Amino acid sequence: MTKFILRLAINAIALYMAVLIVPGLDLRDNLVSILWLALIFGLVNALFRPLLKFLTCPLIILTLGLFTLVINTFLFWLTSVIGQSFGFGLIISDPVWWNAFLGGLVVSIVSVIMTLILKDELKGRR
Repeated sequence: MTKFILRLAINAIALYMAVLIVPGLDLRDNLVSILWLALIFGLVNALFRPLLKFLTCPLIILTLGLFTLVINTFLFWLTSVIGQSFGFGLIISDPVWWNAFLGGLVVSIVSVIMTLILKDELKGRR
């Protein structure tokens, strides 16, 4: 349960940082919506990322891994669409692809940095 809460917090902070850094992203409501978006983002990543990586494996190999940025962009955009359908969410303004790309890039970088900082807590000490 602790891993889940830490992962949710990491996703929430990463999404909030993306909203602060990328000018084309706007948060519709308050910080509670960030928590819901973090939950949606975690579920979208858990459900769709393995499938997309498997289906696009030749493209990932061909582009030396750069196609994973396209996958991150799509998953970030999908999180925004799902969040908006529930009445809270992330608004990505035009140009949608570019802002989703930058948002996904910021979320990835912040998530990696925070995971490295909290790696002992995420592993679970025994």
